[in-house]
Amino acid sequence: MMKKKSISASKASLIFFLCQMISALDVPLDSKLLEELSQPPTITQQSPKDYIVDPRENIVIQCEAKGKPPPSFSWTRNGTHFDIDKDAQVTMKPNSGTLVVNIMNGVKAEAYEGVYQCTARNERGAAISNNIVIRPSRSPLWTKEKLEPNHVREGDSLVLNCRPPVGLPPPIIFWMDNAFQRLPQSERVSQGLNGDLYFSNVQPEDTREDYICYARFNHTQTIQQKQPISVKVFSTKPVTERPPVLLTPTGSTSNKVELRGNVLLLECIAAGLPTPVIRWIKEGGELPANRTFFENFKKTLKIIDVSEADSGNYKCIARNILGSTHHVISVTVKASPYWITAPRNLVLSPGEDGTLICRANGNPKPSISWLTNGVPIAIAPEDPSRKVDGDTIIFSAVQERSSAVYQCNASNEYGYLLANAFVNVLAEPPRILTPANKLYQVIADSPALIDCAYFGSPKPEIEWFKGVKGSILRGNEYVFHDNGTLEIPVAQKDSTGTYTCVARNKLGKTQNEVQLEVKDPTMIIKQPEYKVIQRSAQASFECVIKHDPTLLPTVIWLKDNNELPDDERFLVGKDNLTIMNVTDKDDGTYTCIVNTTLDSVSASAVLTVVAAPPTPAIIYARPNPPLDLELTGQLERSIELSWVPGEENNSPITNFVIEYEDGLHEPGVWHYQTEVPGSQTTVQLKLSPYVNYSFRVIAVNEIGRSQPSEPSEQYLTKSANPDENPSNVQGIGSEPDNLVITWESLKGFQSNGPGLQYKVSWRQKDVDDEWTSVVVANVSKYIVSGTPTFVPYEIKVQALNDLGYAPEPSEVIGHSGEDLPMVAPGNVQVHVINSTLAKVHWDPVPLKSVRGHLQGYKVYYWKVQSLSRRSKRHVEKKILTFRGNKTFGMLPGLEPYSSYKLNVRVVNGKGEGPASPDKMFKTPEGVPSSPSFLKITNPTLDSLTLEWGSPTHPNGVLTSYILKFQPINNTHELGPLVEIRIPANESSLILKNLNYSTRYKFYFNAQTSVGSGSQITEEAVTIMDEGKMAMASRQVDIATQGWFIGLMCAVALLILILLIVCFIRRNKGGKYPVKEKEDAHADPEIQPMKEDDGTFGEYSDAEDHKPLKKGSRTPSDRTVKKEDSDDSLVDYGEGVNGQFNEDGSFIGQYSGKKEKEPAEGNESSEAPSPVNAMNSFV
Repeated sequence: MMKKKSISASKASLIFFLCQMISALDVPLDSKLLEELSQPPTITQQSPKDYIVDPRENIVIQCEAKGKPPPSFSWTRNGTHFDIDKDAQVTMKPNSGTLVVNIMNGVKAEAYEGVYQCTARNERGAAISNNIVIRPSRSPLWTKEKLEPNHVREGDSLVLNCRPPVGLPPPIIFWMDNAFQRLPQSERVSQGLNGDLYFSNVQPEDTREDYICYARFNHTQTIQQKQPISVKVFSTKPVTERPPVLLTPTGSTSNKVELRGNVLLLECIAAGLPTPVIRWIKEGGELPANRTFFENFKKTLKIIDVSEADSGNYKCIARNILGSTHHVISVTVKASPYWITAPRNLVLSPGEDGTLICRANGNPKPSISWLTNGVPIAIAPEDPSRKVDGDTIIFSAVQERSSAVYQCNASNEYGYLLANAFVNVLAEPPRILTPANKLYQVIADSPALIDCAYFGSPKPEIEWFKGVKGSILRGNEYVFHDNGTLEIPVAQKDSTGTYTCVARNKLGKTQNEVQLEVKDPTMIIKQPEYKVIQRSAQASFECVIKHDPTLLPTVIWLKDNNELPDDERFLVGKDNLTIMNVTDKDDGTYTCIVNTTLDSVSASAVLTVVAAPPTPAIIYARPNPPLDLELTGQLERSIELSWVPGEENNSPITNFVIEYEDGLHEPGVWHYQTEVPGSQTTVQLKLSPYVNYSFRVIAVNEIGRSQPSEPSEQYLTKSANPDENPSNVQGIGSEPDNLVITWESLKGFQSNGPGLQYKVSWRQKDVDDEWTSVVVANVSKYIVSGTPTFVPYEIKVQALNDLGYAPEPSEVIGHSGEDLPMVAPGNVQVHVINSTLAKVHWDPVPLKSVRGHLQGYKVYYWKVQSLSRRSKRHVEKKILTFRGNKTFGMLPGLEPYSSYKLNVRVVNGKGEGPASPDKMFKTPEGVPSSPSFLKITNPTLDSLTLEWGSPTHPNGVLTSYILKFQPINNTHELGPLVEIRIPANESSLILKNLNYSTRYKFYFNAQTSVGSGSQITEEAVTIMDEGKMAMASRQVDIATQGWFIGLMCAVALLILILLIVCFIRRNKGGKYPVKEKEDAHADPEIQPMKEDDGTFGEYSDAEDHKPLKKGSRTPSDRTVKKEDSDDSLVDYGEGVNGQFNEDGSFIGQYSGKKEKEPAEGNESSEAPSPVNAMNSFV
């Protein structure tokens, strides 16, 4: 992705424009996406710039490119259009720009020499290749010449010239004889870089007639041979020795130019007798390490990958016993252009800005020129969105017509670079490339990375949500990467769930869901334990594991980190490893490794195999001590000790340990000397001077060690100078004006003689030429006073005794004492990164002011006050130490919305320097913590009272509280979510118009200007009204039952038939029971409706006005109540209107009593009773 670049002062007018520039888009390498997007051409393959071809084979000039739509190809030859259709020998490969020149039909390759360039073009632009120079290889024959024999005097120098024919590419030269055997070369006889054969001095054995120079032309796989050269050496006595004279190069100086990145080869070959030795140096510098090689018996200096720093004077020195000569080669390293910043493809959306930057370097400095679609930009069609500024092209408010391919050419006298970079203007809605519902699995407490690869133009913004209706993810527990990836640094079990990635730009929006599963870690809850097992017994190791139930573990056992032996004695069970009939070779470390697809754990234990217990008849014991120690062959530094072994006690002696006592320096203390195998009873012992030796021997078998033998006779060695000097010499000052020199004293036997002393010497490094010395005894420390503060000293300590000095000691570097630093760090700057993290910068103090070893810097910082509480508290300073010469550091764990102060101090071995001036900074607001409590009180039928406490850590100025709540039904399903915003100064709220007898879930959190904090949840229930619930349930439910509607229709039909019959009988004058009732009552149509229950008043009696018990219904006979029946329909929540008997017959008209209507306040959607309807008609 392109990055913003700094602008020089001469281009100040462009600063504001570039500040508005946005980064270009990266196109993901998604094959499906790339197939759909339009793209200018890109050259993907081309022949080399200098292309030497075999004249015997077809010429293939490569040019491959990609683009959308696929590009077409054209060629130029020597700067003009190359019409391949007019040349029968030239064809272009299908769907490619590669040319094939057929020279098998007698056409010569030389006819196609020239400079070729390929152009790949589509509707979005044109890309061009490098200039490809085609040249056929040449391997000419040697010109015939008559070679005279070379007559040379023994000891003279000789040069046999090769002078091979000029070929393309140049040939490889080597010298052989008639038998095709390479001529031996040495420091005396060797081949130069030009192919000539040089003799520093000739010897009689150099006489021969078949010195033949061969030239191998690799491109055509041919070898050309020069005529044999004859050399005859004649002798003269005596042979005169001569000082070195250079055969090549000639003169005292020469010049050499090489290109950066190439191999530099410098050569010096000298004549002389004896044969001179060549040595190379670089004047004023060192030969570069790791890149310098010597070849051809050090006559050739080879430096690989040369750079401008390798320029300079290189001197070769030829030397023999008679003198020396030298030659200085002045090397200048030039450079063909090389990239500093090559232009990169830009993908922009309409209206966006961008830059193409082309920066190259070289020696001399290359010139930069731009082309667009292969045409110099100066004569290309104008584009108002484009402005060329030297090595930069600036694009502003691009449009789709701005798409093109730009070429940058950087060239100097040594070569050129050509780079294509396209500007592709696309308007694309967001696309998410990560597969939908992709499953990610991680182990708990480890990082989780969830991908959201995307593309769009303009570049989409990415947001992450957890859950289907979750809120946007933000906060310190998540890391959001630029490529869309969501990182959970420490995934927990509650991190499991569905994560939704949303990508949006001005052209659209898309989203994708992925799944994250966090698994329990695999653990070995019972590990294998250390075992000591006798031979032929059975060994068993346990490995009991605990793992996530969704992961399938595999258990592998290893022995000594290798696979178990292929032996049926090893039995691997589910939770253990058993080894049957244990043998000595089973000794070792056994490891249980448990692997799952997500993690791996292991545990190890050691098995030690010991011998089986002895039979009662054999007693194994430690050996008896050796006997009869004898000293023989006494010398100053060695002696021979012999002894007689003691009883083995049924266990063979494996070795003998020899110890010695120094009766002169440490009487009574025995030291280890050496040990020998059990089969050996003599040993040659090395001795030190001035030691009074006694020796003893200890025997060892499998059971243990014997008691020591009786000591041998004493042997006192002669005194001598010390062999060694004190070790661990150090110089460290304890005060600012002293130097404390310490060392580890020699042991007594290391003194090699009486009168052990130490010569302590010191001098100030790079200041004093002479050493200051003092001789001390019986101490291991000397203090030098009056030294400057913290300066380096060269120190050495030499041992001496009465016989003389030890060898010259090595020098060590110490320092005089440190003092507190003098200067405080300056220019302390604080950059607040977020509400809990800040970065502090400072300028380093001058090293001279440190006055000691720089250990680092300490940052003191403390909270002054919380900006939200406006209350100061006890100041607790915190200290962070940054080791070394760091000039910045991070301050974690800050409290949001607070005022802080800090200062910085430099630290050396003595302590801290002065503090920098206090720097004050403030942290921005953060999201608050959850409210301290949420209580729900005073439940009624339709209201609840909420009370809460403000957050313990507001982390800013509270702007409001957010209350969300939703009902929960009996199946625990959540209803619609209601959100209320509450002013920040409130601490209670009465929620009204709630449903009675309903459970609600509440979510409550606080907000600052940054966002919402953690929420607190509670649940509460409104009060239940059982009577109203039951009556409403009966009224509503029965009216919607299908059977009830059908029954009412049937009753209505019967009533209609009855009315017709009654009407006929009345016309005939007859009487019927209903008529009698009509006579006994007034016309029902004029009876008023009762206001309380809506029934007609003609058949009601006083009992109808008695109130029903809450939640019950009274049937027509008024004998059943809810309290009396455990199986009433009321208990099942369905409504019962009392219109039917138990057998289902209708009784409303003739029962003499009617059911009371639903209780007041519960409206029913039922139609009026059909019985009442009939009365109104009759």
